[in-house]
Amino acid sequence: MFSFCADPSVLPDWQWMACYLTTGSHFALYRSVLVVLLLLALAAPLALGMGFLGALAVRSGNAALRGVGTVYVSMVRGIPDVIFFLFVPFAIDQGVEFLRHKILCPDWDQPIRQGNDFIVCQAAKMPLASDPAWMHDVWGFTLALIAFALVFGAFAANTLNGAMNAVPRAQLETAEAYGMTQAQTFRRVLLPQMWVYALPGLSNLWMILTKATPLLFLLGIQDVVFWARELGGQKTGHYAYTHPDWRVWYFLGVLAFYLTLTWVSQKVFDRLMVRLNHGQATAGGEALRKAPA
Repeated sequence: MFSFCADPSVLPDWQWMACYLTTGSHFALYRSVLVVLLLLALAAPLALGMGFLGALAVRSGNAALRGVGTVYVSMVRGIPDVIFFLFVPFAIDQGVEFLRHKILCPDWDQPIRQGNDFIVCQAAKMPLASDPAWMHDVWGFTLALIAFALVFGAFAANTLNGAMNAVPRAQLETAEAYGMTQAQTFRRVLLPQMWVYALPGLSNLWMILTKATPLLFLLGIQDVVFWARELGGQKTGHYAYTHPDWRVWYFLGVLAFYLTLTWVSQKVFDRLMVRLNHGQATAGGEALRKAPA
């Protein structure tokens, strides 16, 4: 904090605002923006990877693998997202603690389930009570990341499966006629061409993922929504920086952040779509071929 912030009550308005916006709580707000961006940067490729595996499972010739893929896609798509976002972190957290409990505390003679309570030995806690705060934050973030990847991976699987089905069958038959194996046909013909059909659905999925990041607040992670509510609330004389209820201004800032993020994302997807349409037998590819140089 600046040296002239020692007594905020006697500062001019501009100095008061400068001091107010550089408090430790506000730096936590700024860091929470990075948390949201980090979640998006990690969740998107993980969800895409889960979706790709799910799509391959749904299309598999193995009945058991096809059943697993179909159940995964159908179950996640048919259950409200909030339920998964609340269930998955708790299930993984308790599952890890249960396994650690069995390994680290074999002499424990009390039941783990005691009514509604889940009780394990202290050594099995994940993370330990003695661990630094950043380890608790990383563990909570990891659980949230897994939940996001599982949920949006199911939607990505459905999108990618539809994109694979949209590739003209004649192209695959031509590849087979040239002597390509099934794996070569998939890798050289189907996989490169499916992206132009998948990108519109994946771009919509990215927008939904972006809008779902405030669910971090439900998982106990201090994201931008948490800090907007916390800092915007009315502050009385017990605080160094007293102010009325400013939540509307903080939430307008959150609104501007998400609108900017989605606007930039749309521009990126538009450029990517133009690039993917080059040379493709699609409406977009035909429009590019007819466009003046």
